[in-house]
Amino acid sequence: MKVLKIDHVGVAVKNLEAARKFYEDVLGLAVTDIEEVKEQRVRVAFIPTGDSEIELLESTDPEGPVAKFIESRGEGMQHIALRVDNIEAALAELKDNGIRLIDEVPRYGAGGAKIAFIHPKATLGTLVELCERN
Repeated sequence: MKVLKIDHVGVAVKNLEAARKFYEDVLGLAVTDIEEVKEQRVRVAFIPTGDSEIELLESTDPEGPVAKFIESRGEGMQHIALRVDNIEAALAELKDNGIRLIDEVPRYGAGGAKIAFIHPKATLGTLVELCERN
């Protein structure tokens, strides 16, 4: 598996507009796009930061994974995403090495990426997303 870079850091927030205001007004960053990803039950705001991004994640469903994350842990960093050159090969390698996966096959992610998650129990407690972009 070849990790190319940190693609983004996902931050779970209760209110996307309030979070956006902080990142724009206080930190001087700019949201470039907002997208709803129905399959993941979230609205995502993209904030470029050099060669990576911050993704603000607001749940669109009180039973969605981001809402459950906030309920149990509060707002804050939810995951780190690593860009890989070939997500299918990366998943096969991880599976062959006995690494516990949430996704054994890639799924659609925000920004048109192919994504898959490694289970936090396999990563010392951090939710790690693999991401492949064209």
